[in-house]
Amino acid sequence: MAAALIWIPLLSGLLTELGVTKAQQTTLHPLVGRIFVHTLDHETFLRLPEHVAVPPTVPVTYQAHLQGHPDLPRWLRYTQRSPHHPGFLYGTPTPGDRGRQVIEVIAYNRDNFDTTRQRLVLLIGDPEGPLIPYQAEFLVRSHDVEEVLPSTLASRFLTALGGLWEPGELQLLNITSALDRGGRVPLPIEGRKEGVYIKVGSASPFSTCLKMVASPDSHARCAQGQPPLLSCYDTLAPHFRVDWCNVSLVRKLRHLEVDKSVPEPADEVPTPGDGILEHDPFFCPPTEAPDRDFLTDALVTLLVPLLVALLLTLLLAYVMCCRREGRLKRDLATSDIQMVHHDTIRGNTEELRQMAASREVPRPLSTLPMFNVRTGERLPPQVDSAQVPLILDQH
Repeated sequence: MAAALIWIPLLSGLLTELGVTKAQQTTLHPLVGRIFVHTLDHETFLRLPEHVAVPPTVPVTYQAHLQGHPDLPRWLRYTQRSPHHPGFLYGTPTPGDRGRQVIEVIAYNRDNFDTTRQRLVLLIGDPEGPLIPYQAEFLVRSHDVEEVLPSTLASRFLTALGGLWEPGELQLLNITSALDRGGRVPLPIEGRKEGVYIKVGSASPFSTCLKMVASPDSHARCAQGQPPLLSCYDTLAPHFRVDWCNVSLVRKLRHLEVDKSVPEPADEVPTPGDGILEHDPFFCPPTEAPDRDFLTDALVTLLVPLLVALLLTLLLAYVMCCRREGRLKRDLATSDIQMVHHDTIRGNTEELRQMAASREVPRPLSTLPMFNVRTGERLPPQVDSAQVPLILDQH
């Protein structure tokens, strides 16, 4: 018992040193059809005293997933520009996502390898207030998705867009990166951004200016490389550079009441068939697959190249071995004067070689061993050549 009491504090201290902490829990309330943004700040995950500020150079990365699953739900996305920037969980829940979802977030401190866990309990419910039938989506090319997710810039966009819409409250419905919609990664040039799609809705109808931008005439001008028709002042410029050729307007109809005077048709009970498809003139599969012998094809594939190679070999051997002219034919084709001339030169050469081999002439002194060019002396062969200097004294 005493040994167990000793090991308990030691184990708790070891777990504290390893950075294993109890997961924090935060409850959030996303709404169906509304944008949900949660910022993952370094201050929330780093275990520092209250009076100590978080150094801006501490790199922290995050990993988020749905509890019991390896990835996030379909409606939720995660992004972080770099380990020195905060992370964002954002998305728009659909009606099928109502209920309770638990997101587990793990933060990694890249300096000391400390690990902190946090649980986000998402209670997804329906929004209050009137429906939003009028929805418009804009492509903003002057910003990245991480720049628009903070509430300050998003509120500024809604305020600027109010000058192009009929008076009414605007709601931010969705924010999507242009890369998630098939956009290309921009070149690393100053001023180039990835782009972001911003979806806004309102209970007020579209203005004449927005209707003109989305008209067929504007689409025709965009197809020709010309700017679309814009009958009002662009209140979004210069802070937001909107691609007006990629503006889409959608009007969602309200649910219509069912007319009780018209009887509903009875549900048709499916009749089980025989399992054979009906005749289709465009699809006629073969009824039988006859047996096919591939021996002939194999023999043709192998034997034909071998026979061609054999014929080429025989032809080359005949040309090289059986078509030689011979010395007799060569001598007959050569004139007698040329043969006598060649025979004379050859005989004279042999005679000179014999005379040079029979003469007795002493060898040149320069070819003898240890010959001194300056004095003309020749050292006796008994002298050890290792003891003779390379340069002799001049007398």
